[in-house]
Amino acid sequence: MFMSLVTLVVRDYDAAIEFFAGVLGFELVEDSPSTTNDGRPKRWVVVRPPGAETGLLLARADGERQEAVVGTQAAGRVAFFLRVDDFDAVYARLVAAGAQITPSRDEPYGRVAIFEDVAGNKWDLVGPLP
Repeated sequence: MFMSLVTLVVRDYDAAIEFFAGVLGFELVEDSPSTTNDGRPKRWVVVRPPGAETGLLLARADGERQEAVVGTQAAGRVAFFLRVDDFDAVYARLVAAGAQITPSRDEPYGRVAIFEDVAGNKWDLVGPLP
């Protein structure tokens, strides 16, 4: 048993794909036309870190209620934890892309920095200690 997808509500599919695939280096697993329950067009967009089984379903906000949760799905807490082998390279890509990111710090479990994704959700970037 494993979790296959986690939904992340975003404002725009293409901006989210650019951030996750272009900046973070996730794989774009699927980008297919789909429809809402009432027949309106949408897309089924899935990204995931290379080699991972669990992915993110990037779901464009549909209506005021969903717009209200973009970037606040965890009420301001860190919602996601991305462990990487090359912390410095990923950190540099985030900085170069203009992402909001804290200075890195060393913790007992590794080097860590908090960044915001394209929707405003907080993530821990975690890598090995130097």
